Amino acid sequence: MAAVQDIKRRIRSVQNTRKITKAFELVAAARLRRAQARIEAMRPYADRMMELMVETARASTSVRGLPLLQRREVRTAAVLSLTGDRGLAGAFNSQILRQVFTIERRLRSEGVQGRWLVSGRKGASSLRFRRYDVDQAWIGFSDRPAYTDAAAIAHKVCELYSEGEVDSVILVYNHFVSPLVQRVVEQEILPIPESLFEADDDRDAALTGDFIYEPEAEEILARLLPVYVETELFRALLESAASEQGARMTAMRNASKNAAELTDSLTLAMNRARQAEITQEILEVVAGADALTA
Repeated sequence: MAAVQDIKRRIRSVQNTRKITKAFELVAAARLRRAQARIEAMRPYADRMMELMVETARASTSVRGLPLLQRREVRTAAVLSLTGDRGLAGAFNSQILRQVFTIERRLRSEGVQGRWLVSGRKGASSLRFRRYDVDQAWIGFSDRPAYTDAAAIAHKVCELYSEGEVDSVILVYNHFVSPLVQRVVEQEILPIPESLFEADDDRDAALTGDFIYEPEAEEILARLLPVYVETELFRALLESAASEQGARMTAMRNASKNAAELTDSLTLAMNRARQAEITQEILEVVAGADALTA
């Protein structure tokens, strides 16, 4: 009887766990829909921001003096990783950290010193546990980032680059493809790539109109470049938030499925144990009857 009672307790425990994982799955699904809506709402702003910056750059007589466009020999690189504040999201955080460690080995082999910036409590704690010297960590907004959060991060990385403390800023985040697929992206956000200002027929067709710039285009561009970095970081934060919710929804769905399968297996084991006990009791009754009639 003890075996049957133990299996019953395990079944109740697994069923309670399944209720929790199912609730997490539903919450993650609702947050994922909101995150996708935010990404779609942000895209027109990002596209228009890019068009405005390109048009202003082409109207400028020279862009070489702008700090965020200056390219120099890379001796120190800052690696900015976007992780989550919580776990239970499958490989969402671990694949970002694996990419960060890969970048660290590559920088070391090239003789480049690395500096570490991180968004998300999980990434910060993992890097510090491995004795990485984290310059700054931003936490508390991984599931619902605001533009002000991106602006704070952008201000820090632009300051590091403008003052010459770092020669490159590498952004590592999860790009949302689907709830089942999140692709790790490694993007150099500083210096701002010169390829953005190269000719593009499709983009040129969208840039129609004759503009008069006041103040000068160079001064406007100097103001737009930090905003571009903020926009890129905000887009990456939104992608990361959607990826986190998609990964958590998938992980919790798999956990619920595994819990259901384990419940079925334990139920079958409990029925077999109960049947064995009944059989044993019948055999004991038959043996007692035979002993009385002997």
